[in-house]
Amino acid sequence: MFGLTGVHVSGVRVSFGESEERFPLQSISKVFTYALALEDNGRAGTQARVGVEPSGDPYNAVTFDEAHHRPHNPMINSGALVASALVNGGDREERVARLVERARVFAGDPTVDVDATVLEDQLRHTDHNLGLAYLMRAAGMLDGDVEDTLVVYLSACSITVSTDQLALMGATLANGGVNPVTGSRAMPAPYVRDVISVMLTCGMYDGAGQWFHDVGIPAKSGVSGGIVAAIPERIGIAVYSPGLDAHGNSVRGVNICRDLSDHYGLHVFAGPDQRAFS
Repeated sequence: MFGLTGVHVSGVRVSFGESEERFPLQSISKVFTYALALEDNGRAGTQARVGVEPSGDPYNAVTFDEAHHRPHNPMINSGALVASALVNGGDREERVARLVERARVFAGDPTVDVDATVLEDQLRHTDHNLGLAYLMRAAGMLDGDVEDTLVVYLSACSITVSTDQLALMGATLANGGVNPVTGSRAMPAPYVRDVISVMLTCGMYDGAGQWFHDVGIPAKSGVSGGIVAAIPERIGIAVYSPGLDAHGNSVRGVNICRDLSDHYGLHVFAGPDQRAFS
């Protein structure tokens, strides 16, 4: 299974392979949960609860930023649980509905939704996350009902998209938070930089340093085999291929992104003479 899509900030889209095949966002959802947490709580309020430093550990590690008494960043499970708790809503159903609605604006597609079968499976196999959440609540890092937070977090992970939809979500980030096809604003402009910065430094689990060195574009992966990338003022890229490496990143996805970066000069530090397009 392989799909690849690129969407330019002008709205032009190019797709290859099985680009309409839907798969769960899994950890890619952390990007959009963090975006909504920033909108609801502001930069200072959000960073008081979850940091922006790479952890250097696997995505599900039970490690924290002890100096600041918070998870290291919102792209790992502990940080995403805190970000999920920071999403406003009267109950968990409202918080999930807000996340789904925002994903639809990013994707420009009202059919984007939580896959109930995927969510049910996630809820059956979430003991580690449940333990992590209770540990953080005991330590004062997480507020509220733990099971509500788990449902919000796993519902976001269970939203399914295709690479065609996901690339447009990336292009919306690249376009300053405005969907380049629909013209709808998906998130406030002041927080786009925050989200893309954390994607660049923390988005590829404990393989983020190698990714930055080799590929050099802001991206987020998920264990379903998806990767989304957002290159400001240029393009959104999505790739899907389920085979994973030791870090939990798509093997083929990483390789194709490396090839694209090299061929088109997409690395953030590529010189003007290396860039194939703007």
